[in-house]
Amino acid sequence: MPLSCTHLTVLYGRRKALDGFSLAMEKGEIRALIGPNGSGKSTALQALAGLIVPSGGQSEIEGVAVASMSRRAIARKLAFLPQQPTAPNEMTVAQLVRQGRFPHVGLFRSYDKKDEEAIEWALESTGLTELAGRTLQELSGGERQRAWISAALAQEASILLLDEPTSFLDIGYQVEVLDLVHRLSRERGVTIVMAIHDINQAIAVSDRISLLEKGGLRFDGEPEALAKAGLIESIFRVKGNFVEVAPGKPPHFDVELTKLTRPDA
Repeated sequence: MPLSCTHLTVLYGRRKALDGFSLAMEKGEIRALIGPNGSGKSTALQALAGLIVPSGGQSEIEGVAVASMSRRAIARKLAFLPQQPTAPNEMTVAQLVRQGRFPHVGLFRSYDKKDEEAIEWALESTGLTELAGRTLQELSGGERQRAWISAALAQEASILLLDEPTSFLDIGYQVEVLDLVHRLSRERGVTIVMAIHDINQAIAVSDRISLLEKGGLRFDGEPEALAKAGLIESIFRVKGNFVEVAPGKPPHFDVELTKLTRPDA
């Protein structure tokens, strides 16, 4: 099992940001973490990656406790992409992706053939080979996000954690990034956990969904089962219905929008 955790609990002062969170991932699985703001999605990702020391429970990579692994050992297995990663605008795509090899190269070893092949594979997998010489400031939002994912892939990590990978992107770029996530899972066997706001995107691209509320796990299962659980309306405080788009396709959550009228209208 590439990634799992049992009863992860994270305290911020007296507040439980994460309360007994558990999951078990299969190779190549896409898991979506959904929930309102402050529900614990980002905290769960950081705890899985060993970036936060939990108050209880533990996460494991291939059966080994993350807490017992060095940062370099973790980076060889797992790549974490935060919501808004930063790098100098004048850095090129190729330079950014090369940084992804640091867990393998370190400070004293030069890049060898295997490293160069990994970099070329990461660029090719994300469709960025022809953009390798461009600076980050020359890229569109979708291209920049793909560049960061490419850097994560250059680590040759078999596990990819993404925190809101489609935030701040136009719909076309969102589709572009989600298509890449799906291809990495299906074609490369990368195991992916991503926190995501859009419920319908989560349903469309993921194999399983974990729904969090106030740090607690309220649902864990296949997207189709979420439609029957009756939790979306109560947890997100919206009115709506799951509708069938086409036979054999995941349901779509249709939100009922309330028309607002100005007081002076």
